[in-house]
Amino acid sequence: MMNITPVVKQLLIINIIFFIGSQLVPVSYDYLVMFFPENPNFNVWQPITHMFMHANLLHIAFNMFALYSFGSMLEHFWGGKKFLFFYISCGLGAALLNFAVNYYYYQESLNILIENGYPKANILQILNDGNIAVKWKELLTASQFDNFIHAYGGAVLGASGAVYGLLTAFAFMFPNAELALMFIPIPIKAKYFVPGLLFVDLFLGLRGSSLFGSGGTGIAHFAHVGGAVAGFLMMLYWKKNQFNGNRWN
Repeated sequence: MMNITPVVKQLLIINIIFFIGSQLVPVSYDYLVMFFPENPNFNVWQPITHMFMHANLLHIAFNMFALYSFGSMLEHFWGGKKFLFFYISCGLGAALLNFAVNYYYYQESLNILIENGYPKANILQILNDGNIAVKWKELLTASQFDNFIHAYGGAVLGASGAVYGLLTAFAFMFPNAELALMFIPIPIKAKYFVPGLLFVDLFLGLRGSSLFGSGGTGIAHFAHVGGAVAGFLMMLYWKKNQFNGNRWN
């Protein structure tokens, strides 16, 4: 097994410090996880800090194991600076798609409510107070209502978006490497494993009654996809412009 590389080691330490701190000071979640930009709890640093926050021990354990397993190999090939740029960029890509999808569903329901006589200021006040108007359910479908509430009030946290970028890069560079999950004991080549995992995330994200965080499955499926897309686009660019002389399989 490859030794842990310097930047991966530092990222592991930072994530563990954030996790321990958040358990000792629970109010930190209100400031460091990522909220919808129109939510009063949103702060400009949250697109960065959310990727170092985790909900529980299992959440951080899974992400840190993946960071160690795939990140050390990628940093070995790229060097620390390029790896860190890639990792943070994938985390930001996850945040961007999270916002884009949330904004679509938020705006869709907001427009319906405004068209039916609810002023925007009043709608936001009701959302902020937590006194959800029951009459909204008469104007919105069940999925629209759930997506609206969770898009505005839900929070996103975790390194999963950045980790999915690492998975995508690994599959791009080592497509024939065999991977396996605990509940899938048969090894599967990375070029099939990672796209399959993303398909499941996309399916569950579209199927869920809400998109991110506290609703639906409780997993940020579209943030995973966003991190993977960001990673794939960077790998395409780097292969075309910087690694033409290297082998990729």
